[in-house]
Amino acid sequence: MSHEITLARPYARAAFGLARDADAFAAWSDALAFSARVAADPQVRPLLGHPALGDEDAVALLAPEGAQGEFRDFLALLARNGRLALLPEIAGLYEDLRAEAEHVVRAKVTAASALPETELDAIRAALKRRFGREVHLETAVDEALIGGAVINAGDVVIDGSLRGKLARLQSALAG
Repeated sequence: MSHEITLARPYARAAFGLARDADAFAAWSDALAFSARVAADPQVRPLLGHPALGDEDAVALLAPEGAQGEFRDFLALLARNGRLALLPEIAGLYEDLRAEAEHVVRAKVTAASALPETELDAIRAALKRRFGREVHLETAVDEALIGGAVINAGDVVIDGSLRGKLARLQSALAG
């Protein structure tokens, strides 16, 4: 995985620079997200490296409808360099660069069950106080957590799950 990230980083920076210069962060986010979803599809992924798939066909397959010329050119560059399979990593790195430029923290809240909006607002407010930035929350449900939630915000992980508490208790009793 780290190898893919290393290869994807210069392309993500290039995409970010193009988006910044065109003042089109949101449009590039949407286009990259679409292309990344298509590239990650199990039926599409094997096609991306196939020699019979020409660059123009690859761009037509991966570009969202109505994609601007610069984005299509970007996909063509990836195709020429054999890097289309990196689109999911490129999209993720691009979003990190965008969040940094817009002074936003992206956080993921994984809970044992769906959280009510009031709790999400409280989590968002607490993270905003902690990081001094706007917070965009993504939510997920993982019943294996038993109860509580795990919050991932950048390099910070806050494990308030019952599974995490049990694991810490077990470790303390064993040590």
